[in-house]
Amino acid sequence: MSDATTNRAYPDRPFLAVSAAIIHRGRVLLVRRARAPMHGLFTLPGGVVEAGETLNEALRREVLEETALRIAPIGIAGSRDIIQRDKTDRLERHFVVIAFAARLLDGTDGDPKITLNEELADARWLYPDEIEGLETTEGLSEIITAAFTKAG
Repeated sequence: MSDATTNRAYPDRPFLAVSAAIIHRGRVLLVRRARAPMHGLFTLPGGVVEAGETLNEALRREVLEETALRIAPIGIAGSRDIIQRDKTDRLERHFVVIAFAARLLDGTDGDPKITLNEELADARWLYPDEIEGLETTEGLSEIITAAFTKAG
């Protein structure tokens, strides 16, 4: 686990993060987290905004780092608070995630090659009706529905 990830445990403030609902050929890209937080859950690619970055810059960087995909944000699809408490009810993690609808910049003729980094265990292009039954982060289906509306 990196120092940055470790330093996010037991925070004294929330961390701002971004995620991307990448819409491609009627499907959305879901990734499964390989480690905490959200280990084993399917969610959208993304991560923490670094100091000096705009939300769009952070979104493009995080998606590129995690999947090797280049994207263009379309617009905000929603937001979520991720608040986790430990066994003693002490605040262990707090993220405010701004979720964006996004489109691919490359590989629009077929499915683009995804190269996962160490934070991810799996990636799948799924139609919205294929998501039911997967273990996902809370509120993911609402974000995906909003992203499809934004993407037209």
